Amino acid sequence: MACPGAGKTTFALTAARHWLRGERLPLVVVAPTRHLKTQWASAAERFGFHLEPEWDASLGDIPSDMHGIVVTYAQVATSARTLFDVSRGGIVVLDEVHHAGGDLSWGTAVAEAFAEANCRLLLSGTPFRSDDAPIPFVEYTLGDHGDAISDFEYDYGRALVDGGVVRPVFFPRFDGHMEWIGVDGALKEASFSDDVGREDRSARLRTALDADGQWLPTVLVRADEKLRQIRKQQPDAGGLVIAVDQAHARACAALLERWTGEAPAVALSDDPRASAVIETYARSDQAWVVAVRMISEGVDIPRLRVGVHATTTVTPLFFRQAVGRIARWTPGLASQKAYFFVPDDPRLRHHAQEIASQRRHSINERIEMEAQRESALDDLTRAVQIEEQPSLFQALSSTALDGEETPPRADDGIDPAEDIVIAAEELAGLAVDLPPPPKLPGRDVDARGALGDLRTKHARKKDLRQWNADRVLELVRATGMEHPMVNAELNKRAGVERVGEADEPALRRRLQAADDWLDSMRSRR
Repeated sequence: MACPGAGKTTFALTAARHWLRGERLPLVVVAPTRHLKTQWASAAERFGFHLEPEWDASLGDIPSDMHGIVVTYAQVATSARTLFDVSRGGIVVLDEVHHAGGDLSWGTAVAEAFAEANCRLLLSGTPFRSDDAPIPFVEYTLGDHGDAISDFEYDYGRALVDGGVVRPVFFPRFDGHMEWIGVDGALKEASFSDDVGREDRSARLRTALDADGQWLPTVLVRADEKLRQIRKQQPDAGGLVIAVDQAHARACAALLERWTGEAPAVALSDDPRASAVIETYARSDQAWVVAVRMISEGVDIPRLRVGVHATTTVTPLFFRQAVGRIARWTPGLASQKAYFFVPDDPRLRHHAQEIASQRRHSINERIEMEAQRESALDDLTRAVQIEEQPSLFQALSSTALDGEETPPRADDGIDPAEDIVIAAEELAGLAVDLPPPPKLPGRDVDARGALGDLRTKHARKKDLRQWNADRVLELVRATGMEHPMVNAELNKRAGVERVGEADEPALRRRLQAADDWLDSMRSRR
């Protein structure tokens, strides 16, 4: 268990290289979301692994030119038997493994699918689940609460003390006066400091987050002012608004555009383009992104420095995951305070205070450690969601009351004496290595990728499959033949059984066969 920014992905891939010791054994990574599948595949490429993030059970075994696959927990639930055969004798990385306990069928499927793997590495960036759902392969204490036992822990406080891993996060909190019509049709009003019942707590928060009120626009303006201030030092610094649902996200985006003059990126979980939106935003200098259930655990956008909790989801797990999006350290910057703007809802206030107290303790400990170090070494130079039920509920109005916490001291104790983050390039010196990936004939197609690195094998194959599909359309028009007949002929000419199972050289041969066929038809005209 290690906090966001601690390097879980780097560690897992490094461990996989050492464990495999040059053998061609299967590597399976399980991630919570589709977007993270692509992120894992890109990270693995820098370590010499070719992982296929678009594998499905119909393909059966791992493609011959890939070292492994990346799947989601949802896929495991539907493909456990196939994954049992695929992972047998190999290494399995279960990313954010607490998801495996979120649904009984998921947990059962994970236990079945990877029972015969020789090595299982379980990762989690947030506290283990507090409900009764057990997580597969995790040991528990025998006490009344049955707490999960982790083999290694590296929390936010420890990372702050070490420096160069996470940022100190501060929590500007905003009270307000909200009015709404309750589920029973009665007119109600309260501030966040008022003691109200459970049902009214939820209604009060929903009222504050209503885009037609005054609370949300006020907080968004204050958050943007903070981001503008940070961007004077870090021009590409970004801000994240976590919204309730799609309609709310678009309303938040409209409010930001009206205030800033720039339309923010919008990433919605139900939008098939969401991953592309996140990737584009991550490599740009665009100020704001608004998201619904997309930019969550594991999504790596280090330039995020400001967050706004504009969602009705108030669980401690979700809150810590959200804070983790802005806590990741970026080497090369001296001061990296991050700010998470939250409603002063008692539940969120409690979550924030838990993290803030850990932050303050760690900062003080770091200062004391540095003082002792300077005393001993005078010549040391320091480098520096609650589902809304049908009811009579209606949000009427909200106003914000500034409840920003006391400004942090000038010395955060976060300027690192050394950068302890392992760079991927340093892995070239590892004693063990993977067998080299197959050498492919001809030039790589579109060798530069969206993120500025060499494109992954998966990305190249995806392009080749698309170009093959384009050629089939051209041949259908040119020959008058049906799609199945054209596909069968191309497969025959290229020696391919199924396009979905073809390796990169086979896809190139098939594309060349299609071009030769088209050229021959043009020459007859």
